[in-house]
This record gives sequence, structure tokens and C-alpha cells, in this order.
Amino acid sequence: MGSAELADMQSSESPHPLALDSVGISGLRHPVVVLDRLRAKQETVASLTMAVDLPASQRGAHLSRFLEVLSDAEGELTVRTAQGLLTAITNQLGGSRATIDAEFPYFIEKRAPVSGARGLLDVACRFTFRGGADAMDFVLTVIVPVTTLCPCSRAVSDYGAHNQRCAVTISVRTARTASPTDDEIVWIEELVDLAERHASAPIYPVLKRPDERFVTMQAYDNPAFVEDVVRGVAADLAADHRVTEFFVEASSDESIHNHRAFARVGHPLIQCSN
Repeated sequence: MGSAELADMQSSESPHPLALDSVGISGLRHPVVVLDRLRAKQETVASLTMAVDLPASQRGAHLSRFLEVLSDAEGELTVRTAQGLLTAITNQLGGSRATIDAEFPYFIEKRAPVSGARGLLDVACRFTFRGGADAMDFVLTVIVPVTTLCPCSRAVSDYGAHNQRCAVTISVRTARTASPTDDEIVWIEELVDLAERHASAPIYPVLKRPDERFVTMQAYDNPAFVEDVVRGVAADLAADHRVTEFFVEASSDESIHNHRAFARVGHPLIQCSN
């Protein structure tokens, strides 16, 4: 049987003519290239969800075309290429709006504060692109590991204070620009710096004894509740002209309790007034 005779079942009429909000693939692991502030680009591996709306008249979507679009773009997934990817998906699959959701580890080189020992800190990131040929919506999410030291513990103790590992989640919706310049991009590294600045101390991949002494005392000198972390990050985001909406959460694994402490603002996203 020749290929011209093979039935195209996806393009046939649906027995239930109901338009679908989203049809696609998820759990796809694929190498991608993302923007790196220092090195221009960074290669990583993402878990992808790609979807498109489906008109009532069409029975199914040609799911293999998602991978064809991704392959044609050579895996580059950035604010500079996403509009073209969304347009290609809608053109190839016949929808009007598409979604690309990518979760991936991003690696930042950090130097220990005293010894200068180098190591890579992995930060969990997520890109969410939505839109079509006419417009694109982009939300960037990072989850930054930091240290927090309890202000209450420090205030009531004769010596010492308990500290904890804290995860700071920041999501930002940026201004909708088709081809953003470097000064319009909100970089992953900037959000990592922002979370670390409002915590008690950063997390480092490599620490020598002088570094451990430094960060222990740094945390003691900068006690912070999860509420303090969230409010500080939120205040800076609200003043950033590139950010139109944001969400912030700080969640700490308590070292003297069998539970977590958390604070959040902007669920799901709060609009900036700038």
C-alpha cells in the first residue's frame, strides 16, 4: 500500500464537534538551548509539554509535528525564538494558540566567598510560552535554594540560632516584546541574585573551612523569616519596569520542627503598578 493511500484519521471529522482548549504531548525529555547571561547560551535537558487548541471540526492533532517543529529549531528555546515556535506549531497543527512549557536545570558557576573555590549551582527553572502568530505571553519561574536563620531563635537564645534550607520560588511575567534586547530580558541569574540578596545567606556548591565560617556568620548577621524574604523580593520586582506580574514564595524546611514554614504573595500572579 502506498503512502498516498494511508488514511489521515486526525484530519477526519469528530463525532463530537466540541472545540478543545489544549491537545498535545507531555513528559518529553529533549535537549534544549537557553540563554545564558555570561556565556550567551547554555545547553541543558528539559521536560517539555507542548500543546495547541483544537477546532471542533478536527478529530485529532498530528502529535509528531510538535517534535518536527522542535527539531527544526535545533532545540533553541529562548524568548527570541519562542514566537516562531508557537507560530510554527499553530501553522503545522491548525490551531490558533499554542503552549510550550519547559522544566529544566540551569547551572550557575559560583565562587566560595573566601577561598574562591568554584562549583556549579543547579537551579530548577521553568519557561511557559503561550500564544500564536500575533502575540506571545512568557512566564519565567525559578526555584532558588538559600539559607535562612530564624530572627526569633537568635533573639531569645544566649548563643546560636537555628537555620534552615529555604526554597524561594519566583515567577515573573515580562513585557510582551517580540524581539527583546538584552536590557529588556529578565535573566535567570538576576532572579537567583534577588532571592539570595533577601535571604540570610546564599547556598554554595563548594565551601572550604574559611568559607563555612564566613557563611555561618553571614546568616547569623542577617536573620530572616520567610515573610521577610517574600516581602523583600516582591518589593524589588514591583519596582522593575520589565516585570508586569509576579509571584513569590519562600518555603523553609524547619530544623527544629517537623514541618515547613512558608509565605507567598501574588498567587497566581500579581500585577505590578509600575
